[in-house]
Amino acid sequence: MNILAVNAGSSSLKYQLIDTRSEEVLLKGLCERIGEPDAVHSCDNGGREHSRALSLPDHQAAFAQVFDALLDPRYGALKSLDALDGIGHRVVHGGETFCASTLIDDEVTAQIDTCSTFAPLHNPAALAGIQACQQIAPGTPQVAVFDTAFHQSMPPEAYIYPLPYKYYDTYRIRRYGFHGTSHRYVAERAAALLGRPLADTKLITCHLGNGCSLAAIDGGKVIDTSMGFTPLAGVMMGTRCGNIDPALVTFLITQLGLSPEEVDHTMNKESGLLGISGVGSDLRDVEQAADEGDERARLACALYAYEIRKFLGAFAFALGGLDAIVFTAGVGENASRMRAEILEGLDGLGIYLASERNEVRKGERLISAASSRVKLLVIPTNEELLIARDTAACIAAM
Repeated sequence: MNILAVNAGSSSLKYQLIDTRSEEVLLKGLCERIGEPDAVHSCDNGGREHSRALSLPDHQAAFAQVFDALLDPRYGALKSLDALDGIGHRVVHGGETFCASTLIDDEVTAQIDTCSTFAPLHNPAALAGIQACQQIAPGTPQVAVFDTAFHQSMPPEAYIYPLPYKYYDTYRIRRYGFHGTSHRYVAERAAALLGRPLADTKLITCHLGNGCSLAAIDGGKVIDTSMGFTPLAGVMMGTRCGNIDPALVTFLITQLGLSPEEVDHTMNKESGLLGISGVGSDLRDVEQAADEGDERARLACALYAYEIRKFLGAFAFALGGLDAIVFTAGVGENASRMRAEILEGLDGLGIYLASERNEVRKGERLISAASSRVKLLVIPTNEELLIARDTAACIAAM
C-alpha cells in the first residue's frame, strides 16, 4: 500500500509517503513555520531535494502543498490520488480511550478533540491535518496513531497519582506517558536484534532528544514511563525541567509573583539544559561549552546524565531484571559521550559499555562489552514507518 504518514505540529508538518510492501520511502518532506510570513516547504524524493519559501497561513494550505508535491510530475511519487491507499496521523494524546491505532471516523475525531484539553498545542494541529485531508482526499481512509496508546498497558500503581482519587475519577488526571510510537518501534527492533521474542524480553528504552522519556517494557508491555500527565515530567530535557518539587509552582506564584502562565513558560521553555547552562538547549553546544571550562555547562551535562541514570536504576528494579537498554532519538542515537556518562558506574547492575563500539556513528548497533550481562543498543527510531505499518494494518482489517 502507498501510505502517507503525517506528523503535524502546531507550526510544522512532517510527512513521508511509504510503500508498505517494500517499506521504501517514496517522498518525504517538511512544512515549517506554518502561519508565519517566512514559511518553507522542503521535500526529498530519494536524494533530489526541493525547497521553497511560500505562504502557508494554516494547515489546510500546508496540506495542499503536500498533495501538490505528491502529484508533481517533476519529483512527485503518485500519478493520481487514486494511488494513495491511506493516510496515517500521529496524534499526541488519546487519553484512556485509545490503546491502539484506529480508523478515523466522526466519533474518533470527537474523542481527539476532547483530548485537546490534555495536549492543547498538539491535538488541535492533528485535527487540522485530519480535516484538511478529508477535504483534499475525501475518499482516502485515515488512521490515528496515538503517542499515548503504547503506555496504556501500565498498571494502576504506575499511572495513578497519590492525589484525592476524585481527580482521577472525574477528570482522568493520571500518568499517560508520551513518545509511545518511538518506544514501541525500538522495542520491537531490539527484540529482533537480540534474537528473542519481545514477549520474553525486559527492556528500558530511552528516547533522548529535545524531549526525553524512558519506558520500562516487560514482554512488549509498558509497565512504567518517565513522562506523566504532560510531557513536562520525568528527566530534565532541552528546555523542560522534568520532575521538580510541586510546591515550587506555588512558591514561584506566591513568593516571586509569577503568573501561572509565566511559571508554565519557565518550566517548559526556559529550564533543562538551557536553564542550567545558560548556553542553549542543544546538548552539542552545552558539551562544547563544558570543554571550554564553563562550569554551569559541566553541571548541566552532569545533571542530565545523573537524572537518566536514576531512572535506569529504578526501572531495572521495577522490571525485576533487565535484558537490554536501548538509546534512540537525536541525543540517544548520536551523543556517544553522553551515553558513556549516563552508563558510568553501573557495573553493579552488570552493565559494561564497549568504548570503541560506542563511537560508531551509524545504524542499529550493539555498544555493550562482551562481559555485559545487560545488552546496550543504539537503534534509530522510525515513527513514520510504524505509523505507515499501523495504517496499512487498520485499512486491511476494514
